[in-house]
Amino acid sequence: MKISARNQLNGTIVDIVRGATTSHVRIDIGGAVVTASITNEAVDELGLAKGQAAVAVIKASDVMVAVGS
Repeated sequence: MKISARNQLNGTIVDIVRGATTSHVRIDIGGAVVTASITNEAVDELGLAKGQAAVAVIKASDVMVAVGS
């Protein structure tokens, strides 16, 4: 697979929480966990499962930073 996105984080799926139409896929990328919100159909088509190796591909135009007041 080739993809233009440069922010690719290798990890392991640690949890998949299915909702009515959307699933939250949690990927451990070495101590930090990234959560992706994708359709249930995508989960099924990709054959995602807990313990499986996966890549979190992040494509964002903005990154916000917040601190306490």
